[in-house]
Amino acid sequence: MDRPVNLRTEPELDLFVQRHLRRNVTANVAEGALFWLGLSFLSSTTILPLFVSKLTSSTLPLGLIAMLGQGGWLLPQLLAAHWVERMPRRKPAVILVSGLLERLPVWLLVLLGLNATRWPSAILVLFLLTFAFHTLGGGFIGPAWQDLIARIIPVRRRGRFWGLTNAVGTGTGFAGSILSAWLLVRYPFPANFAMIFGLAAAAFTLGWLPLFLIREPEVPVPSQGKKLGQFLTHLPGLLHQDRPFRRYLLARSLLSLGLMGLGFVTVAAVRRWQVTDSVVGYFTGAQLIGMASGSLLFGALADRLGHKLSLEWAALIYTAAFLLAWLAPAPVLYYPVYLLLGAGQGAVFLSGMFVVMEFAEPARRPTYIGISNTVVGLVSMAGPLLASGLAAVRYDLVFAISAAISLVGYLTMHWWVQDPRWADRSSSLPSGQPLDML
Repeated sequence: MDRPVNLRTEPELDLFVQRHLRRNVTANVAEGALFWLGLSFLSSTTILPLFVSKLTSSTLPLGLIAMLGQGGWLLPQLLAAHWVERMPRRKPAVILVSGLLERLPVWLLVLLGLNATRWPSAILVLFLLTFAFHTLGGGFIGPAWQDLIARIIPVRRRGRFWGLTNAVGTGTGFAGSILSAWLLVRYPFPANFAMIFGLAAAAFTLGWLPLFLIREPEVPVPSQGKKLGQFLTHLPGLLHQDRPFRRYLLARSLLSLGLMGLGFVTVAAVRRWQVTDSVVGYFTGAQLIGMASGSLLFGALADRLGHKLSLEWAALIYTAAFLLAWLAPAPVLYYPVYLLLGAGQGAVFLSGMFVVMEFAEPARRPTYIGISNTVVGLVSMAGPLLASGLAAVRYDLVFAISAAISLVGYLTMHWWVQDPRWADRSSSLPSGQPLDML
C-alpha cells in the first residue's frame, strides 16, 4: 500500500483501465459468484431468522439480525473513508481487511451451530456478536472496495457490470438455496444449520482468492492528508454546501426505513401458516431470482437513463411487496413477495452504490460513499428495532407501515432529488470552493 506511485496522465489511466477491463470484470464476477453463494447460506432474511427462532421466541433478536443484515455493512464506512482517501491503492486493503474481518469470522458460526441445543441462550448471544463482527468488518472495507470498482470499471459500464455480477452471483446463490432447503429437511437441528454455515464459510473463503487477480490503476493522494478530527469537522460543511446530495440522502434514508419489515417476513409466514423449514429455503431461492432479474434489468436501465430512476422503481417495488405480505390470504403468495423484495434489493444495491459516485469528484468519492452509507446504515439499523416492537403487537402492522414509508420514499426521490448524471454539479457549490478544497 505504501510503495511509490507510478504517475499517469488521464489518457494513460483510461488506457490502463481498458487494457485490464476483461481481466478485472472476470475476477470480480468470480468473486461475486462465490460471495453471493455464501450469502445464500447466510441469508439475514430467511436462514438466520429461522435459526434464531429455534433458539428463542422473542422478536428482539430477529430485529437485531435484520438490523445487522441491513445496516451493519453500511454503518462503519464513514470512519473507513478517511483511511481510504489517504491510500494510493485500494486493492491491498480490500484483500487484507476483507479476509480477516469479514470472511474469517464465518467459520465460528459452524461451531455455534453444532452446539445450539446445549446452551441456546449463550449460543444466541455469541451468534449475534459473530454476525455483527462479520457485517461490520465488511462495512469497514466498503469504501475501499467500492472505490476500487469505480477505478477499474468505466462509468457507463458499471450498471451492466454489476447486473452481470449479481445475475451470476444470484444464480449460484439460487443453487445454494436449493441445497439449504434439502439440508434443512435431510438433517435434524442443529446439524443442518452447522452444515449450512460451513458451506457459507467455504464459499466466502474461496471468493477471497479472485481479488488477488485484479489490476488496479494507482492514483496519487494529497500530500497533506487531514487528521481524523479535521476530516469529521469538515463533513457538516460539505453537506450544507451540497444541497442535491443532501436531498438524495433524505430520500435514500426513506427507502432504507421502508425495509424495516424485511427481516420479519419469514417468521410471519412460519407463525401464521406454519410453513416448513424447507419452504424457507425456497423463499431464499425466490428472493435470489428476483435479485438477479432486478440487477440485470435495472443495471441496463441505469446505464442509459441514470441510477435515480432505478431507485424510484425499487421504492415502488418495495411498496407492492409489503402490501402483498400484509394482505396475502395464503402462504404461496409469499413467493412473489420474495421475488419483489429481491428485485428491489438488486436495484437498490446497484444504483444506491453507483449513484453516489456520480455525485462526487474522484478525489472525494470515498468520503461521499462513507457519508451516504453510514447515514443509510444508521437508518437501516434503527428501522428493524422499531419493527421488532411493532411485530410484538402484530406483523401486519409492520408490513403496512413499511409499504407506506416506501411509497413516501418514491415520492421524495421522484419529485425532490435531481439526477447527478444530468445535473451541473458545479452549480451546487459556492464559487471558489470546489469539493477537493474541503
